[in-house]
Amino acid sequence: MGDNQNLLAEQRRALILDEVRRRGGVRVNELTRKLHVSDMTVRRDLDALARQGVIEKVHGGAVPVVEASTHEPGFEAKSSIETSAKEQIALAAAALAQPGSAIALSGGTTTFALARQLTDIPGLTVVTNSVRVADVFHAAQAGTSPLAQPGGTGATVVLTGGVRTPSDSLVGPVADQAIRSLHFDVLFIGVHGISVQAGLSTPNLAEAETNRCFVQAARRVVVVADHTKWGTVGLSSFASLDEVDALVTDSGLSAGARAEIAEQLPELVVAGEQNGSYPDGARGAGS
Repeated sequence: MGDNQNLLAEQRRALILDEVRRRGGVRVNELTRKLHVSDMTVRRDLDALARQGVIEKVHGGAVPVVEASTHEPGFEAKSSIETSAKEQIALAAAALAQPGSAIALSGGTTTFALARQLTDIPGLTVVTNSVRVADVFHAAQAGTSPLAQPGGTGATVVLTGGVRTPSDSLVGPVADQAIRSLHFDVLFIGVHGISVQAGLSTPNLAEAETNRCFVQAARRVVVVADHTKWGTVGLSSFASLDEVDALVTDSGLSAGARAEIAEQLPELVVAGEQNGSYPDGARGAGS
């Protein structure tokens, strides 16, 4: 029963966030009528969203947080956001990695969670610009990770060089040159923001160029991003949505966002749901 209540709360908060972003602000009394819940429930939801840093509470309601497009939180700060959603996304995305394939993992907390789910897939070649992702595979092979399998998986891990960002990614010309010389079956990439207009974006200019190299080197591009990333725009775009093959996200994604994604992407995977996840039987572009 508790799990159902939590799920309902997450869905309700996603609807509230969608409404705040779409309209530029909402009042508590409007939300109580729209959602058919009590004033106290709405205020608890607004408190939870404010703690996540995605809205700002004002007298009688809430407005969206307008974050500077150049702001880049550190790895530890991002790790505390949407933790359960990231773990669910990681489980769903791991099913898209085939034994013996060459995959790339960008930096970020969602790809870090994904790396922990990939350590028991045999024969992978993993290219990453994340020191933390590389450490996950090293710990599994050394037997020091609780996820390590007996004898390890034998994954070959290639860590690019480069300059370290606040989110512990290696970027810049050294990383770019290494990535351009390689070819991947699948790229799993995390993003600061994803939107119809701006595509995939990041606040870090050098990371944008390195991510652009990743996208160009991959046969298939899979974005792993929790629902709060939809509609967010960073300083620099590095790929348009028509370069993306699939988005793996969580069930907090609103119906409106799902409808937009259905028009733009070939595949949407919503962790924990039966997929297809497009509303009303809609198909993704190109499917």
